[in-house]
Amino acid sequence: MFEFHADRKRYFDIQVLNAEKYVIPFIEEKFPIKGGMRVLEIGCGEGGVLKAFINKGCIGVGVELDATRVVNAEMYLKEDIESGHLHFVVKDIYKVDIENDFKGLFDIIVLKDVIEHIHDQAKLISWMKNFLNPNGIVFFGFPPWYMPFGGHQQICRSKISRLPYIHLLPEFIYKAILKNRKENVEEMMEIKETGISIERFEKICKKEGYSIKHNRHYLLNPIYEWKFGWKPKRQGFVIKAIPFIRNFFTTCVYYIIQPTNKL
Repeated sequence: MFEFHADRKRYFDIQVLNAEKYVIPFIEEKFPIKGGMRVLEIGCGEGGVLKAFINKGCIGVGVELDATRVVNAEMYLKEDIESGHLHFVVKDIYKVDIENDFKGLFDIIVLKDVIEHIHDQAKLISWMKNFLNPNGIVFFGFPPWYMPFGGHQQICRSKISRLPYIHLLPEFIYKAILKNRKENVEEMMEIKETGISIERFEKICKKEGYSIKHNRHYLLNPIYEWKFGWKPKRQGFVIKAIPFIRNFFTTCVYYIIQPTNKL
């Protein structure tokens, strides 16, 4: 396991920096962020990404199922919560009450490293329209399933954590290796079930009534700046243009989508 996955405060700090340096500038290329805008993050964890938006003057709401992570978030972001700039909802996204839990609609919805963990991705992407203001947008950042570490094997404790593409092995072989190395088989197999490709993501967005407003594919994920000391590198135009093949060599994608019926 890479160190920062175990050190939650360090992970929080990295998320703030990554969002400030890469996520927010990417969004602002197409959608200027103004003070007072309301931002929802689904699967917010400790709230590091939201903190970057709060630093821009936004009002943040985080939804997270794991209550232990929200405990950390409330500790790291105590001043923002007390000032009324942020609150957290520990609840299934499909069970939230827009008025009571969210206090209204949002200008921006953020899913950073989340959609690849969702079982019914089409359902969630469609459902989010209920939370958007007119002309609101949704930001996604995720690793394509077929990329070298698309199976999130980096969270493993054995040498599997350093083996690229091992998650692409047939299910029965991959499962046997995980068992042999005493890894969390259930968790890793669930990730295998929910991994999403670039093509599938784009197809779902269009089918559910969204237009793609902006996208960027990375050969080297921006998070690698803190993880390995590597500078981000955008995917080359030729590789980006080749369906399916591009998934194997693209470690991260950013997208902005917007409902076509709210334009």
